[in-house]
Amino acid sequence: MDQIFWIIAGLIVAAIVVASLVIIVSGRRQRRLGTSGQNAEVGGTSGGPGGAAPAAVLPGPAEGAGPAGPADRVTAAPEAEAPAPAWETPEAPLSRLTRLRRRLASSDNALARGLANLLSSDHISEDTWDEFETTLLTSDLGVGPTTELVEKLRRRLSLDAVSDPAQAKAVLREELVNLVDPALDRSLHLDHAPGDPAVVLVVGVNGTGKTTTIGKLARLLVADGQSVVLGAADTFRAAAADQLTTWGTRIGVATVRGAEGADPASVAFDAVKQGKDAGTDVVLVDTAGRLHNKVGLMDELGKVKRVIEKVAPVGETLLVLDATTGQNGLVQARVFAEVVAVTGIVLTKLDGSAKGGIVVAVQRELGVPVKFIGLGEGADDLAPFDAGQFVDGLLGE
Repeated sequence: MDQIFWIIAGLIVAAIVVASLVIIVSGRRQRRLGTSGQNAEVGGTSGGPGGAAPAAVLPGPAEGAGPAGPADRVTAAPEAEAPAPAWETPEAPLSRLTRLRRRLASSDNALARGLANLLSSDHISEDTWDEFETTLLTSDLGVGPTTELVEKLRRRLSLDAVSDPAQAKAVLREELVNLVDPALDRSLHLDHAPGDPAVVLVVGVNGTGKTTTIGKLARLLVADGQSVVLGAADTFRAAAADQLTTWGTRIGVATVRGAEGADPASVAFDAVKQGKDAGTDVVLVDTAGRLHNKVGLMDELGKVKRVIEKVAPVGETLLVLDATTGQNGLVQARVFAEVVAVTGIVLTKLDGSAKGGIVVAVQRELGVPVKFIGLGEGADDLAPFDAGQFVDGLLGE
């Protein structure tokens, strides 16, 4: 019996030892699995492809330490405020005139060369006058203005017996300024009823720099203290809306745009409505570049204007012309004027191979003034047109 007792007691002790070992091993395994899961939650798959960025882990009190006091707590630093957008400051209108006049004086302009040749002559012979007249005609001045200018100059220089070059230059300047017509109202009409924005519709054929001109005009208005909204109603060309948005972003101006191929009149309507709701001073509306001989597109331009005027009247319609196109530009101007009642001309690229006389010719053709000229590719190379400054540039002053 004693042997049986000791055998049973031994088995019981062995069972207790085995059970204890199983409990200890199981506890250690659970602790390892718990630590691994916490690491996965904190670190994720840091550094691996597609892994989440590791979350910030704030250090806690050391193991065995007491409850954390105020000095032991870690406070996350507040996020820094995003810096304000660095908007550009456009150049003031007045300083542009002097700079652009100098650029015009240094340009390769046929009219300027003809004037310089006339003034450099010791004696103005018939051949000199004939050459001067030919230069005027080839500078896009037109037959009527050329004849008028030559006759006035010949009469004044001969009757007054002008022989001094400085005096002859003064006579020439006076007659040129009169030809360009300083009496024309070249201001941008931005008057509008209370609660309505002033609306400027900008039209022109492809390649004249129309969308770029709108961006530059927005800069000019912002420099003058006006608030502006841009309407990207050239929906046939996706790059046009992107280009206009970029111009607006640079000076903190909103651009209203639609999907590619959207109804241009609808986008123009939304732009003017947004400008009205926001109390904006001026809304500039871009339109799709179109050939003047495409009747359907020209009719659509009339529709855009009619839809806009359901919100606010169009105060200005500016036609953008490439000054290098010469007489072809006059044909374009005539057709656009019939459709949308052009109120002003913007001449671009006047510093290149343009011949200068287009300023007089287009004013005589349409009976509306040149209001702005572009003399370069810089963001602020657009200025209000001034007859005296223009003539001084042609004369190299």
